[in-house]
Amino acid sequence: MLRLRGRLLDLATPRVMGVVNVTPDSFSDGRGAIDLARAIDLARAHVADGADIVDVGGESTRPRATPVTERDEIARVVPVIAALAADGALVSVDTMKPAVMRAAIEAGAAMVNDVRALTSQGALEAVARSDVAVCLMHMQGDPATMQVAPSYNDVVAEVRAFLAARVAAAEAAGIARDHIVVDPGFGFGKTLGHNLALLRGLPAIASLDVPVLAGLSRKSMLGAITGRDVGDRLAASIAAALAAIARGAAIVRVHDVRATVDALRVWHAACEG
Repeated sequence: MLRLRGRLLDLATPRVMGVVNVTPDSFSDGRGAIDLARAIDLARAHVADGADIVDVGGESTRPRATPVTERDEIARVVPVIAALAADGALVSVDTMKPAVMRAAIEAGAAMVNDVRALTSQGALEAVARSDVAVCLMHMQGDPATMQVAPSYNDVVAEVRAFLAARVAAAEAAGIARDHIVVDPGFGFGKTLGHNLALLRGLPAIASLDVPVLAGLSRKSMLGAITGRDVGDRLAASIAAALAAIARGAAIVRVHDVRATVDALRVWHAACEG
């Protein structure tokens, strides 16, 4: 079970987190302008298509993305979060800024999804003061430089050790273990070889005894394998999601919710009966 602001999400079956990027420069679905109405419509469509959680982000974390101010990021995400929370949906905010976390939680967010794993000053406190869940992600470097020359001696062992340390830090700050999810951070300071090693090594991450979230949807690693452009990676994204679930992931973060939900239903029926 994952506890999110007093609500329980049963992770005995695979769960889907739908992506909503309220940005003009997302690597996969940015369209050059901020359209809050479209973002809310997309989020509601994700829920209708079977998303268990909707992840709302107001700042792109793609390599070399332009930073966004706290004020602008809050203005982007809070209206979407408030609308979804009013609908009764489980909403996550994808941010690394404590001020945005606090504003999102006040607006009704039930989860914080932080690519910096609550390492920013004040981030642990922002989450610990609330009853929201948190996803702690591994990233080598920062979005501006993370893909310049990523290097590891043993990527699985190093990512696992980092996540174990961040889980311990979260618990020490007062965040209950049943509120914590970890994410190995596919594509965040990793080469194709590192990403594939992490995908094969997910059982080691899952052995931390907290739920694992895998975000592989439409990522460049899939383009490197298939040769497909970002808008033509649905089949690859579904295959990657199933590979992650088979190796211990409890939640997959995706752009194409309906197709992924259908694939997971068939997969679960075939595997579990």
